[in-house]
Amino acid sequence: MDLQKDSVFGISVEKAYTELLKDKKAKPVVVAIIDSGIDTAHEDLKNVLWVNLKEKRGNGKDDDKNHYIDDINGWSFIGSAKGNVNYDNLELTRLIRQQKTKFDTSKDTTGLYAYSQMRVKFDEQLQEAQQTLTGIGRFMQILDSMLVHMKNPNPTAADVDAYATNDPAEQQVKQVIGQQLPRYPDFKTFKEKELDGAVDHFKEQVDYQLNLDFDPRAIVGDNYGNPEEHYYGSSDVTGPGADHGTHVAGIIGAARNNNIGINGIADDVLLMSVRAVPNGDERDKDIANAIRYAADNGAKVVNMSFGKPYSPNKKVVDEAVQYAMSKDVLLIHAAGNDGANLDSAVFYPNRVYAGGKGTANAWIEVGASGPGDDESLVAPFSNYSKTGVDVFAPGVAIYSSTPGSHYDYHDGTSMAAPVVTGLAALIRSYYPKLSAVQVKDIILKSVSKVTHPVTIYINGEPKMVQMTDVCNTGGVVNAYNALKLAATY
Repeated sequence: MDLQKDSVFGISVEKAYTELLKDKKAKPVVVAIIDSGIDTAHEDLKNVLWVNLKEKRGNGKDDDKNHYIDDINGWSFIGSAKGNVNYDNLELTRLIRQQKTKFDTSKDTTGLYAYSQMRVKFDEQLQEAQQTLTGIGRFMQILDSMLVHMKNPNPTAADVDAYATNDPAEQQVKQVIGQQLPRYPDFKTFKEKELDGAVDHFKEQVDYQLNLDFDPRAIVGDNYGNPEEHYYGSSDVTGPGADHGTHVAGIIGAARNNNIGINGIADDVLLMSVRAVPNGDERDKDIANAIRYAADNGAKVVNMSFGKPYSPNKKVVDEAVQYAMSKDVLLIHAAGNDGANLDSAVFYPNRVYAGGKGTANAWIEVGASGPGDDESLVAPFSNYSKTGVDVFAPGVAIYSSTPGSHYDYHDGTSMAAPVVTGLAALIRSYYPKLSAVQVKDIILKSVSKVTHPVTIYINGEPKMVQMTDVCNTGGVVNAYNALKLAATY
């Protein structure tokens, strides 16, 4: 959408196609999506997938001699012939497990203080997840009892409001449901999205992400202690949990004007699925290899909608980023969803090389904006930074593809990053002679500047700031402006 025409703070993609790109020729651009996997059978994506034409499908041979057998639509670094990693630990959990073993078996106390600090954070997170899971369980028990008393398994907001009770616990449940239920088409959808979804989320944290006894890496079968190892994995680029990656893929390049589903931003892209992000924290080794695979197989733009607060092998990721940039690849990364200031908080991967030895110049860091041109423009969950975040892009209630040829709304900087990736691919397809750094330059120089104050939240308290306080360009990306500027390069 276009702000002037629609009163919605979109990025003016349709205006760009109508006024600037009509009758212009484009060249296909390969876009790598490093994520949880893509549903390669999706009705709105299957015709825009990257296909490795040098590889023969399903013959069990490495036809193109790139060390990856049957990599038709990409590659997975979190699977093998044994199966796929779905759930994994947080990086914090892996560090605690690794260092706990050291301090349990050695008299060497080097690093004990840092370990103790991490252990406190870990214990706090685990306790919070356990308590929240218990609380949601109690909430659902009370709700089930209310539904029995109401003799109505699918109440409307009005039905809930009319339910009379003197029980304080039921009154609290009634109040919460009364606030949330009107946002959904029916009670069933509300329960699935809010309650069942919350149970699944915190159960995953307790059972897998924060479970010191859970380690799924044996499935992959690599030598995990060797971060320089490149050749392992599987050709299954969909995997068991492709919702996130499929949604990202649709934003970038779902087939346009086919009367199916949605229109992606870029109309001449080939989407490469590089599966490296489990349900949990991604591992540095896998991300480094995913970036290298993308660069070696022709990707010109790489979308990275993931991140974490610890990076024990940052050096191998930095080296992969440098390698990709040597092949003229533009890397686009989501700033994260902790509502944090990245001037003081750390979020990996990032463009600053380990030890402060320079920065990646073909890198764009993206925060999430909402639809309104007012103080609510910065999504309350979005990380921000005066220096570390470059631009904002729509990331609230974004409608895109999900597995099984379905579609749904998702929020996150994970949705904002592919908006910028789609724009970068659009520029590179119509202006193929532009370098990665030039495309970045164009995107940053052509933002829609935001001159009014915006709200951020610090420890839950709202604070009014300028857009230049939350990103270095002070604006939201704009396809129309960017393509107009690209024509002058």
